[in-house]
Amino acid sequence: MSAGLRFTLAITGASGAAFGVATLKRLSANPAVAQVALLLSPTGRRCLLDETGLAPKDLAALPKVSLRDERDLGADISSGSHRQDGMVIVPCSAGALGRIASGVSETLVSRAADVCLKERRPLVLCLRETPLNRIHLENMLRVHDAGAVVMPLTPGFYSGPKTLEDLFDTFATRVLDQLGLSETDGRRWKEGGRP
Repeated sequence: MSAGLRFTLAITGASGAAFGVATLKRLSANPAVAQVALLLSPTGRRCLLDETGLAPKDLAALPKVSLRDERDLGADISSGSHRQDGMVIVPCSAGALGRIASGVSETLVSRAADVCLKERRPLVLCLRETPLNRIHLENMLRVHDAGAVVMPLTPGFYSGPKTLEDLFDTFATRVLDQLGLSETDGRRWKEGGRP
């Protein structure tokens, strides 16, 4: 087994696949990361294609990325004994949130998330839903209380983004912070105001 950190990134069926792609690229480029297990729900695959024009094979071609079958509940990342350093779901659909909050492990996405919670590993859920109903709010509180970070997919504009990619990358920086992978980014807020 190679040294370095191992993470899982899932893209589920909510708008905002480009945020997941930006986060995946940053994870795969980070020198501390040895492997990124990539999961795509069926609707996540569709959103990826519709919103970015990318196919799963395009993402699997990135360094250190290993595409997994989200139906494979026997995969290594479904076991607490497998060495894993955390997971992020970006975007996280309200359905995925609900399954995780209820402990329903019917797919590898929800099982890998459940393993992170039970093993007390970082789990970051970048929820993409609006408006929110009471069920969504209660599910967010349930996963929060179980140890997850609920990080709504809300980009910041303080950095004066010039392109959509600036928004995606700035958000990805914040996600990596939650995984303990703080990187230098000139778009961070600085003392005295804007970057």
